[in-house]
Amino acid sequence: MKKEELRYLQRLAELYPTIGKASTEIINLQSILNLPKGTEHFMSDIHGEYEAFAHVLRNGSGAVRKKIDDVFGHTLSNSDKRALATLIYYPKEKMRLVKKIEEDMENWYKITLYRLIEVCKTTASKYTRSKVRKALPADYAYVIEELITEKAEVLDKEAYYDSIVNTIIEIGRAENFIIALAELIQRLVVDHLHILGDIFDRGPGPHFIMDRLMEYHSLDIQWGNHDAVWMGAAVGQQSCIATVLRNSLRYGNQDILEDGYGINLLPLATFAMEVYKDDPCSVFEMKGTSNYNAAEKDLGQKMHKAIAIIQFKLEGQLIRRHKEFHMENRCLLHRIDPEKCTITLPDGKEYPLLDTNFPTIDWKKPYELSTGEKEVMERLESAFRNCEKLQKHMSLLLDKGGLYKTFNGNLLFHGCIPLNEDGSLKEVQIYGKTYKGKELYDVLETYVRRAFFAVDNEEQRKGRDILWFIWASPNSPLFGKDKMTTFERYFIADKATHKEVKGAYYRLLENEEVIDSLLREFGLDPAKGHIINGHVPVHQGEGESPVKCGGKVIVIDGGFCKAYHKVTGIAGYTLVYNSYGLILCAHESFTSAEDAVSKESDIVSNRVAVHYTTKRRLVGDTDTGIALKEKIGELMQLLDAYRRGIIKEKK
Repeated sequence: MKKEELRYLQRLAELYPTIGKASTEIINLQSILNLPKGTEHFMSDIHGEYEAFAHVLRNGSGAVRKKIDDVFGHTLSNSDKRALATLIYYPKEKMRLVKKIEEDMENWYKITLYRLIEVCKTTASKYTRSKVRKALPADYAYVIEELITEKAEVLDKEAYYDSIVNTIIEIGRAENFIIALAELIQRLVVDHLHILGDIFDRGPGPHFIMDRLMEYHSLDIQWGNHDAVWMGAAVGQQSCIATVLRNSLRYGNQDILEDGYGINLLPLATFAMEVYKDDPCSVFEMKGTSNYNAAEKDLGQKMHKAIAIIQFKLEGQLIRRHKEFHMENRCLLHRIDPEKCTITLPDGKEYPLLDTNFPTIDWKKPYELSTGEKEVMERLESAFRNCEKLQKHMSLLLDKGGLYKTFNGNLLFHGCIPLNEDGSLKEVQIYGKTYKGKELYDVLETYVRRAFFAVDNEEQRKGRDILWFIWASPNSPLFGKDKMTTFERYFIADKATHKEVKGAYYRLLENEEVIDSLLREFGLDPAKGHIINGHVPVHQGEGESPVKCGGKVIVIDGGFCKAYHKVTGIAGYTLVYNSYGLILCAHESFTSAEDAVSKESDIVSNRVAVHYTTKRRLVGDTDTGIALKEKIGELMQLLDAYRRGIIKEKK
């Protein structure tokens, strides 16, 4: 036996000091391998839509209703199943309504508790008792375990369980117990959550989503380009800060910054009112501002213009500082002719400008911030860097997140893999070296982490700037278009200039040879693996399918964001991967939690099997199973070492 191997087994012997303990652990692990695999839940492009996100978490994209159907079959009517599902999603709110109309609450409590116990038993059956025990609410852990565990030694089971339920009702704890059971079902029905990027921007509640994710029992996050720009803002990258502010003002969501994160926008407001006081800033009208009065809208538009001009200046400085980004065509301010009120784009075509008032631009040095703009950005940078809540949320993105993940044979990422037109991996220059494929993802992620953790100032600065590159570069795996036409959308009427052409990846999604090579690039088996990503909304209303390449690629951005609903025809896709296969769920628009409770409406409109297996997948077939098998092998070696006298038992 090698010295290193012996040393490892000696360390393992400290955890399992006897033959008996090592044997017991082997038996336990072997039994786990034969349980059905846990349900994975995939969500993407949430874009601040907290209420819809929270509802999908509660219903597990239809997984809760599926459990109810499994348990009760035809023994419960559809209306009773709907009522029970709604109770599981919103136990407190549903019980408030029930108490207003139900005459015999004691009987309702008894029936409801028994139904919830049955659903709970089925939901918990695919997990070990230890795992279920960890998920139990502390106050009722013992009682719930008694109710959902079969007791062979109890002869009159009905009387035994009746006595427990009756006692719960008699001592006035029925409502609390129902809430505890409902929340336990919600937790157990989904074993692991995957968020495939773009938590931030557009919708009003990304901070609430992040708060919820901080409490979630098991998840991973693949960063989206909108998440990356917020990460850049959090480490003080000024182009990212300006972009975050402009996006928030564009969608009328400054409350996220002021109330959600406590970032003071008064310096920007004061500056905008002073510099643009006589400018209507009509080009910078905000979206979704129905709750604002005329004065608030006017101020919002002025702030919107002020930060947009600052953004274009800062981006110009950044691009000129990093020639290796190859984004000179995005420096546009020096292309403006202030006398003719036109701009000549890099393609040589000249266009009239929709807005010609640029009081802060020095045409000899168009990318230099004015004194007032510098002061605004310095104060905003300090506010973002020192916001405790924002830093906690960014820590979650770093701890649970990355640019991609391989999980149970599937490749998960937000946007795309940079490709050439022939399907080969595109080489991208990052600070003097070229990378492609998995290597490109890996190096970009290391630079992101340096932005937060590097001690060397230069490495930290490179990391900060790469976060903006990830947000806006045509070579970024999170953007994947030829350019970001933000300037053109504000200042040029001709919509042909607004067009952003998708990269080769999106044109090759049906090419099986290309997709197989991408799966192999990330170490996966093309015969079994799938690529799952979001980023570009699927236009279901126009007949587009989210399932590409015969099921090998699944695009799950169906437009959670309300701004996309008219275009996509639905309100988002989610994906469920349980022991029977992959199921794609299309969602109807979510109105409100109140409607979900009062009308017992759900938002899963359609569930389609993408990949179905006749043989149920077990834990042993998953990544967790591979790790458990390795541990079993090591424990078997330890047993052998005990029995051969190489290692002595410590009884």
